[in-house]
Amino acid sequence: MNKTYHILNGDALKEQFPSDIAGEKIVARLCLVDGPVEGATTEELFSVRAKFIAESYPGFTEADYFNYAEETRSIKEIPENSTINLWFEDDLFCQVNFWFILDFINKDKNYTLNLVRPMKHSEYAFGGMNEGELNQALENKIQITDADQKILKQFWKSYQENDLLELLMLAQDVKEKFPFLIPAIYAHLDRLSNPSRPKTVLMEIMKDLNTDKFGSVFQAFSKKESIYGFGDLQVKRMYDEIIAERVG
Repeated sequence: MNKTYHILNGDALKEQFPSDIAGEKIVARLCLVDGPVEGATTEELFSVRAKFIAESYPGFTEADYFNYAEETRSIKEIPENSTINLWFEDDLFCQVNFWFILDFINKDKNYTLNLVRPMKHSEYAFGGMNEGELNQALENKIQITDADQKILKQFWKSYQENDLLELLMLAQDVKEKFPFLIPAIYAHLDRLSNPSRPKTVLMEIMKDLNTDKFGSVFQAFSKKESIYGFGDLQVKRMYDEIIAERVG
């Protein structure tokens, strides 16, 4: 009997995942949009990521990262002929993780792959959907054909090598079926051309709201810069840098 697997974009989605949706759940605890992504092999990449996370996020150790990575590694063990539903949103954060997962999935096994997207994009995306809406999103899944997969698997390597022209060319090749790729890639281009953009926007929000309360600032940033999909940890890191610069 063929099995069904759901690869989820984070623990928050796992917590709200409808109990009536059958299949095993795997949480992809990745944050590849933030920090270095070099590494010729997955283990080299995970080592680079573990060091970065430990150095950049207080309270996280390299051991913590490798523990989180174990669940991602289990994707390699999904049996032949399974159906894999990839639950990822349209923002850059989720898309980079999605590209990695597509590249990471065992290339020697035959799978039925589907992309499940939110019914509508917002700063909360899946987080703002109830169980009925999540079930509807699954019904509206997009099948990733072999032809799609051949192109989409190239996105991760292009991102990893910072080949921006190749990313745009690949996105053009599949824009009819996956139009959300282009805005995410342009957001990536924008932050590379102006590395301080997300941080500058955060500073502007703090000034406009006249507050340093992180909850209010994070909510406003998530709404204004939803294309990036940064979570509270990523925004808090920028926020802490701004506060430290003031004190300094």
